[in-house]
Order: sequence, then structure tokens, then C-alpha cells
Amino acid sequence: MPQRVAITGSTGLIGSALSAALRGRGDEVVRLVRRAPTAADEVQWDPAARRLDPGALEGVTAVVNLAGAGVGDKRWTPSYQQLILSSRVDSTATVARALVELGAPVRLVSASAVGYYGDRGDEVLTEDSAPGDTFLSDVVRAWEGAADPARDAGLPVVHPRTGLVLAPGGGAMAKMLPLAKAGINGPLGNGRQWWPWISLRDTVAGLVHLVDHPEVTGPVNLVGPHPDRQVEVARELGRQLHRPAVLPAPAFGIRLVLGGFADEVLHSKRVVPGRLTDSGFTHTDGDVASALRWVLEQA
Repeated sequence: MPQRVAITGSTGLIGSALSAALRGRGDEVVRLVRRAPTAADEVQWDPAARRLDPGALEGVTAVVNLAGAGVGDKRWTPSYQQLILSSRVDSTATVARALVELGAPVRLVSASAVGYYGDRGDEVLTEDSAPGDTFLSDVVRAWEGAADPARDAGLPVVHPRTGLVLAPGGGAMAKMLPLAKAGINGPLGNGRQWWPWISLRDTVAGLVHLVDHPEVTGPVNLVGPHPDRQVEVARELGRQLHRPAVLPAPAFGIRLVLGGFADEVLHSKRVVPGRLTDSGFTHTDGDVASALRWVLEQA
């Protein structure tokens, strides 16, 4: 049966692709926007003021909440760190409260991130693993906790903890691809940190899967079938571009350029998608070679 799905963050990398995928299969998409609506499928909301008319969600079967300031968009000044936190907590709390007031059994797919786990070396990380002790770990705990009103009201709430999304024209690849084409996409730091990558098409398919399976609740690691070390990702990208991938970027240089966000590039997260695959999801990109091949074909 076609669904009516509301999406926050619908203009972002993942949100725009998800909107297209849902419409492509016959679903109706309602886009929550902060400005005045200019199209029939738009509804205005103000997450910073925690305002969303519950009536605007009438007939919605699921809400996918993707709103939040980009963690890699700017340097992590104290004010931007506060924006990273507040934009996620406010948007999630606003949606959760509106759904409670609506009083309908709406599915809530509320975004999260593998930043929850912090820097864990070679430890295999499942949804049951403890949180880390980094800034983003604290953000994710507050972010997921903001959905508690919906959870407490008995609504089916799931938190896809998304990994490093490999996508044409955006995300991490927007920074990696130009370097790789120039032959300077080598190890970042020592290169041995685990990167929990996932292709954009599998990210979107995973979100659609979670929309369709309200019995899956709690955290779900939205990552590829297995992580790879960063240097392996760099080498595979270089191989497909026929470029070397040996020139290293020292950790101090990365921190100089990226500031606090450098830790997310240098930290090791060996995250596996246990609950996702156990719920019946099958990845299209079973290894990083497949994911990068798709990205380069689309770029």
C-alpha cells in the first residue's frame, strides 16, 4: 500500500535521495521546511522554537527525521558545536511531541550516527555496545533521547546510526574525490582506523526498509556489511581511478585543517549492521569496491 511519509531535512544529501526513492515507488512525500511553503507537498515548521502543528501530519504513516546542522560543514567553534547539538535535539523533540499530540500510530525513523561509539580501536561495535566519551557521543545520546516522548507514548521509534556515506557529489566523497584524482588520497593519520562506510543507495534503501518495518525499534547501525580500514578505502579508490594512494596526511595536519571534526576522521569505529541484516535487509554494495564503483559511475 502506498504510504504518506513526512521528511525533515529533505533537501540534504540523504533527504533528497530518499524523497525521490519514496516517490518512485508510489508513496506521497510531505516535506517539512522552515521557510514559507512554496509547493503543495511542503509544510512549515520551526524546530528552533519547537513549533509544528500536529494537524499537518494528519494521514502520515511515517516520519523520517533527518534534520541537523552538518558536522563537517564548518570548524567546531563553541557556537557551532552548540548548533550541532541543538539543531538535532530541537528537531527530534519537536517531531516527537507533535506525533504524541496527533495520537496516531505513526512510525518515527529518527536519524542518529555511529559517532555514538567514539574511538574504539579494533573492538567490534554492535547496537548493544556502550557509548564513547567524545563530543559526538554526547550529541548522539541527547539526540536519540529527544525522541523519548514518542517512545514513551508507545510509538515505534527507530534510530538509524548512519556511518560514512559514500555518495556522488556530496558527503565525504566531495572532499576525497578531488584529492584521489590528484593522486594524494593516502592514509589519514596512520590509516589503520576502521571506517564504517555505506553507499548512498544502500543508505536510502535502508531507510526505506526501516519505514516499512515498524517492528524494528531502537538503534540500528546503518552501515555497510563490514567496515574497512581507512587506508584500504583510499587504496581502492586510487585503484579505480588509476592513481596512487600513498601520500599520507599526518594527524596534526588534519586537525589543523578540520579542527574538532578531525577526530571523526581519525577515530576508529568497527561498526557492524547486526540488527539491519537480521531484519531482512540486503545490501546492494557488499564491499567497498562495489560502493566506490557506483559512486564513480554516478559522478
